Amino acid sequence: MLRPVFDAHLHIIDPRFPLIENHGFLPDPYTVSNYLYDVDGLGITGGAVVSGSFQGTDQSYLLAALEALGRGWVGVTQIDPECSDEDVVALDAAGVRGMRFNLKRGETDVEMLTTQARRVHELVGWHAELYVDASLLLSLEPILAKLPAVSIDHLGLSTQGLPYLLNLVDRGVRVKATGFGRVDLDIADTLQQIHRVNPAALMFGTDLPGTRAPRPFSENDIDIITHAVGGDLPAVLDGNARAWYRVS
Repeated sequence: MLRPVFDAHLHIIDPRFPLIENHGFLPDPYTVSNYLYDVDGLGITGGAVVSGSFQGTDQSYLLAALEALGRGWVGVTQIDPECSDEDVVALDAAGVRGMRFNLKRGETDVEMLTTQARRVHELVGWHAELYVDASLLLSLEPILAKLPAVSIDHLGLSTQGLPYLLNLVDRGVRVKATGFGRVDLDIADTLQQIHRVNPAALMFGTDLPGTRAPRPFSENDIDIITHAVGGDLPAVLDGNARAWYRVS
């Protein structure tokens, strides 16, 4: 029997909906059907569809993807600062559970980040998801200290900021075990260090389709996680993320 897996980080790129060229890049289509084909046989029973920079604040693609995927799937979105409380509540009812901030490419106003993250958490309980190089975490400390719930994408991307990342993990920040083809660090060692600090912190995701990554997800990535976390593998592949995203 396949073990249940919650894919905590994937992108759907549906050409029926608006896409924005970003730094000269426009991604190829990657539909729900493409995704389900690629993960067939992995035991995935739910996951989090994450809005990319190339989708801006468009919600139409995300709502369509969540409807197509069905029960057990949630969304992570980007919203316009002028988005009304009613709109946020409606997105929550549709299955959105987090708000993403892209600091990697300088697309997020850090002052606005605090205001928006606190607002959506107080309103509907969403956490903030940060796409950020860990080397920036120390400089972001005054901001991060004000955020009630945070996760970091792709192991924080680099070794340079790992001590700062581990400090945040000790304070309850979650980390996505995703995007191994993107990172500049010893993946196995980083997984082990994060897991030692807080076994509930790591959340597996495929990061499919791996836009702009030197290499996309491979099933070997699960083998790396297996060796790093041992008996806690079911939590890292499924339970941790289900609890974080509030998926029963």
